Amino acid sequence: MVKHRDILDVDLFKKLKSQNIQFGGNRRLKIYGKLSCSSGKRMKKENRVFFSSEEEAIRNNYRPCGHCMKAQYKMWKNEAI
Repeated sequence: MVKHRDILDVDLFKKLKSQNIQFGGNRRLKIYGKLSCSSGKRMKKENRVFFSSEEEAIRNNYRPCGHCMKAQYKMWKNEAI
């Protein structure tokens, strides 16, 4: 997990280009989603984190975004109930 505030823009772009970063998340809400998600694009920089894989996000106790990852969110919600 990489915090947006802890990485330089140049390094972030390199990781994105090389696809070392696949998902973004909200540190406070513990939600992860696709980098193209409109909900994720609106979050504050200090709350944004990045993950190299979905498994990494789940290991860090993040849940899927209900907006951009509907199928995974439904599975998570059914398991949580």
